[in-house]
Amino acid sequence: QVQLMESGGDSVQTGGSLRLACVASGPTYARDCVAWFRQVPGKEREAIGRIDSRNEPFIYLDPVKERFDISRDSAKDTTYLQMNSLKPEDSAMYTCAAGAICGAWKYWGQETQVTVSS
Repeated sequence: QVQLMESGGDSVQTGGSLRLACVASGPTYARDCVAWFRQVPGKEREAIGRIDSRNEPFIYLDPVKERFDISRDSAKDTTYLQMNSLKPEDSAMYTCAAGAICGAWKYWGQETQVTVSS
């Protein structure tokens, strides 16, 4: 069974940076692909991006493409979401998800709060 644990959520001011971490445990093959999502209460969850088994990141979400990056440290079983130049509209609950195949997000973490103040 794969388990995911996020950390790194915090309150920052506009223009600040945060790095979220998603530590995974369980069978490696079942979490080859890891993605980051975010959700604001009352709105649909947004897929931010993912990193695949070759450690190639891809950011889906246009508003963050030039500011966010995803990376993975396989030795630490940890996937990171680096967020730079944060804006108030980036405030949300962030979570990571994993699956054997990108797009088939079978396992989910518990969410971490990011608040960006103006």
